[in-house]
Amino acid sequence: MKTQISTLLGAEPARLLKAAFLGSLLPLGWLLFLILSDLKSFESWMFIPLVIIPSGGAAGGVLFCVVGFEWLSKGNKKIGPIILSTIAYFIVLWMSAVIAFNFTGHWD
Repeated sequence: MKTQISTLLGAEPARLLKAAFLGSLLPLGWLLFLILSDLKSFESWMFIPLVIIPSGGAAGGVLFCVVGFEWLSKGNKKIGPIILSTIAYFIVLWMSAVIAFNFTGHWD
């Protein structure tokens, strides 16, 4: 008999880790591309957004997985929760960018 571990969110931990990894991969890749394209302008304050924004992407990826595929998507009605969770992902990503740049003093 196979024992299945589930979290309080209702999903398997491996699935949530995969969603967190994929959710943080997009902003991390974009930020690394922007930073590595011009190494002369690199400053030490850029480490903070490099940590906070992918963390927000990971939280948004978990939210996308849980809302879009676990809680609300039952039966044939899947497009609504997927659109809702995609919008929520980008809101979480935007808020993490605002927090990161406000923390470093670069958000006016």
